[in-house]
Amino acid sequence: MTHRWPPAPRPALLTDLYELTMAASYFAEGLVGQNDQATFSAFIRKYPANRGYFVSAGLDDALGYLEEFAFSEDDLAYLTTTGLFHEDFLAYLAGLRFTGDVRAVPEGRLFFANEPVLEVTAPLIEAQIVETCLLNILHLHTLIATKAARCVWAAGGRRLVDFALRRTHGADAGMAVARACYLVGFEATSNVLAGAVSGIPITGTMAHSYIQVFPHEIDAFRAFARRYPHRSVFLIDTYDTLEGARRAARVAHELRQAGHRLLAVRLDSGDMIDLSRQVRAILDAEGLMEVQILASGGFDEFAIADAVAAGAPIDAFGVGTRMGVSWDAPATDIAYKLVDYQGRAVVKLSPGKQTLPGPKQVWRIRVDGRLDHDVLGLRDEPSALRDGEPLLQPVMRRGQRLGPPTSLADARARFRAEFSELDARHRRLIDPAPYPVCKSAALEALAAQMDEAGALG
Repeated sequence: MTHRWPPAPRPALLTDLYELTMAASYFAEGLVGQNDQATFSAFIRKYPANRGYFVSAGLDDALGYLEEFAFSEDDLAYLTTTGLFHEDFLAYLAGLRFTGDVRAVPEGRLFFANEPVLEVTAPLIEAQIVETCLLNILHLHTLIATKAARCVWAAGGRRLVDFALRRTHGADAGMAVARACYLVGFEATSNVLAGAVSGIPITGTMAHSYIQVFPHEIDAFRAFARRYPHRSVFLIDTYDTLEGARRAARVAHELRQAGHRLLAVRLDSGDMIDLSRQVRAILDAEGLMEVQILASGGFDEFAIADAVAAGAPIDAFGVGTRMGVSWDAPATDIAYKLVDYQGRAVVKLSPGKQTLPGPKQVWRIRVDGRLDHDVLGLRDEPSALRDGEPLLQPVMRRGQRLGPPTSLADARARFRAEFSELDARHRRLIDPAPYPVCKSAALEALAAQMDEAGALG
C-alpha cells in the first residue's frame, strides 16, 4: 500500500480572508489573466536568537500544494454563505488553478537572512491567494530543519533519533518534523507513518508503562527480549536506574548465551551525564562493552553539547519536544512580499520592514572549497558573478513541476555536503558569526532609486 501525506489535498480555503477579499477586488478591477503577472518573494527577515543560517526544507510539500490547488464545490458553497463575494467572482474561483512559475532554493541547501528561499511569478490573483499556505509550509519545515541541524552539529557524530511526534503541534507538524530531521542527518524516527510515507528508518524502545505491567522489572526485560532478541533496547530508569542497569546486564548475558545481543539501554530521566558514566561502568564491568547507551528526555542542541563536552559516554540521543517545537525559537519572521508587478519593480518602505525591489537571484561564492559569501542581486542582471553558483532554481513552470518530487536522500546528501563547507564560526550554537551577504551593484542602484521615488510619494 502506498501512503501519502497529507492524506487529502489541502483545501484552497486554507488561506487568510484578506487574500480572498483582495482577490475579489482585483477581479472587480479587471486585474485578471496571464498579462497581469506578479512576482512575490518569500524570505526570512532576521535570525532568531543564536541562529546564523537556515536550512531550506518543505519545497516538495509546497509544490504539491500548488499542483493540487483548486476550490471545491464545498469551498464555494461556504464562501457563498459569507455574503462577501459576488457570484461572478465565485464562478471565476471555480475554474482557478495555479498556472505560475516557481524558482526556489533546493531542499537541503543553506540560505541566510533576507535571501529569497522561493519566488512565485504568476497571475496576480493566483500568486496572492497561495501566500498563507506557502508560508505555513515553508516556515514549519525550515524552522525544524534548522533546529535539527543544530542538534546534529552539537552531537559531533553521535547518532540522533526523532522522538518528537507526541508533542509536536499537530499531526502535520509531526510528519514535517520527522522529514526535516532526517534531511539534516538524524538517523531514524519513532514516527511510523513517516517511515511509511518518506522511507525514513523507524526505531523505538519501550515506555515506562511496559515495565510497570510486569511484576518485576527483569520480567519486562526478558519478555521484550523474547519477542525482539536482535533489537532490544531496555528502558532502565523506571525504578532505580543503577539496579535497572544491573538487571539489564543479566538479561544481556542470557541473550548472549542464546546467540543474540542487547543493543542498548536507555536513560530517560535524572542527571544524564553522571548516570551515563555509572551505567557505562556497570556494563563494562560485566564485559558488555558492546551494549550502547541511548539518552532521551529534555534534549536539544544545548543539552547535547553539554553532554558531549563533559565526555558523557552516551552513544545516541533521542530528541523530542525541544526540537519538535523549536523550543528556544518557535517562529521566524518569514514574509512573502510583492517585488514586481507587470514588469515594474515595487518596494515596501515601512520602517523595519523594508523590502528590496525586483525578482532576485542569489550567487554563492566559494573560496578553496569553503562558503565565503553570498551576493544578492537581480534575477536578470548581466552576471559578473560567473564564479558564483546561482541558488534559486526553476522548479515549476505553468503550474507543473519541472522534475520528479524531491528525493529525500538527495536532499540529505546535499545538506551534508554544503554544511561541511560552512565555517565553524557560522555554525556556533551561541552568538554565531554573521555569514556575509552583500548586494550586487545593480540591486543597490535599483533600491536607491526606489527609495528616492518612494520618499517623493
